Parts: sequence; C-alpha cells; structure tokens
Amino acid sequence: MTPAELRALVTANKFDKPTAGFCPGYVQANLAGFPSVYAEDFASFCRANPKPCPLLEIIGPGNTLSQHLAPGADIKDTISRYHIWLDGECAETVPSLHGIDTTDVVFFLLGCSFSFEEALVDAGIHLRHLDEHKNVAMYRTSIPLVPKGVFQGTMVVSMRPIATHRVEDAVAITGRYPDVHGAPVHIGTPAEIGIADITRPDYGEYVEIHEGETPVFWACGVTPQQVIQRARLPLAVSHVPGYMFISDRKNSSYAVC
Repeated sequence: MTPAELRALVTANKFDKPTAGFCPGYVQANLAGFPSVYAEDFASFCRANPKPCPLLEIIGPGNTLSQHLAPGADIKDTISRYHIWLDGECAETVPSLHGIDTTDVVFFLLGCSFSFEEALVDAGIHLRHLDEHKNVAMYRTSIPLVPKGVFQGTMVVSMRPIATHRVEDAVAITGRYPDVHGAPVHIGTPAEIGIADITRPDYGEYVEIHEGETPVFWACGVTPQQVIQRARLPLAVSHVPGYMFISDRKNSSYAVC
C-alpha cells in the first residue's frame, strides 16, 4: 500500500492496526493537539526536548489539513485511533475527531522511531516486535524533560532488544535520523532510567530479550501523552500509541550524513 491508500482505508474505518511495518520507506508521525492558548508553549517544549519530541509539522488553528508531510490529508480522520484527554484523563478513544470541535485546536506531528526501523532492518539488525507483529514496547522513565510553560515531566522510551555485537551499529545508524528520535538515550540496565520491570511496558507489547542481546532504549513520541496527564489541560488529543499518522515523506529525506 501507498501511504495515501492506507490513509483512505483508515478514513473508511477499514484499517485499525498498529502501523509498524506498514508503508515501508515512509515517515510515520505521532500526534498531539491542544487549544491554541497552549500552542506556543508546546512548540517551545518540543524545541527544548528534540529527542522525544522532534517537531515535523504544525497544523491549525482553524485548519486540519497537512501541508508538509501529506498535503491535503485531514488529521481528523487519517489515524485509526485517537485519545481524547479531559483534565489530564483519557476520557475516550475514538476512530476520528469529527465528533469534537477542533476549530481552536493546534495539532503537532512529531517524528516516530518507526521511521528509523527501516534502516536498521536494511542493515541486517533484527527487530523482534516486527517479526512477531507486535506493537513496540514503551516505558515511562525517570529521565527529566526541560519544562516550558505548563508542559513538564519525564521521558517515555521505546525498547528494542539488539544483538549485543550490533549495538554500536544501531547507535550509528539511528544517529543519522535526528528528526525521528535519533540515537538511543540509554543502553542496558532498565533500572538506571527508572524502569522497575522490563516485562511490563506502560504502552505497547513486551518482546523477550534473548541471551546475547542488549535492551536499547530510544526517546519516544508518546512522551507528550505523559506530559498531557501531568498538565491536566481542559482538552487535548493524541494518537493511540502505535497507531500512527503515515505521511508521504520518505524516511531517507530525514537522514543526515
């Protein structure tokens, strides 16, 4: 499928799966949206925390169509699952945003680690969650974020078991993609970043870490959802972790030498 074909299926309520592994070669993005009064603070928050919140596009207020990542795509119905947050609590999960007034909402599309997975696979680095058709494992951590306005908290990370002899390669490869989280933020012992039980991810699904493998942790675009909970804004929207916006931009366009 092309990204446009997959987005059309989503809009028609005919696709409802985690998007890892779909539309290989194309950038996937996380979503966060807030009333416009909070938009400047969140943009500043993203610029201050570019690893977990690499900002790719801002949409709105008064408009819900992408201009950069997928020109003409409506952000209200091209992701298969959205969370609606009220006062910091996830009030409901919906298949589109047509049921809420988004006139004053500003949407932020943020880079996703699914984009660099293509480069890892092309280099022969095994990614078990893809083989097992699972959503990547994601964890809350104790890694502090730079606060801006009402936005503050700690980082969420995604974890992939990497063959120990390929960890250096994985660091170098993902480091070429700073706009989609870049190089890992932690390698090895989960407890060092506040993860008490690696078998119990906060989001996504656990995959086993085999002998001869090392858990490697990358900054994750689910971080804003933890920040939303802490800020207790009257309204916010987000994607459901793993159910991403698939753009028309190629992953290769974000690679740096």
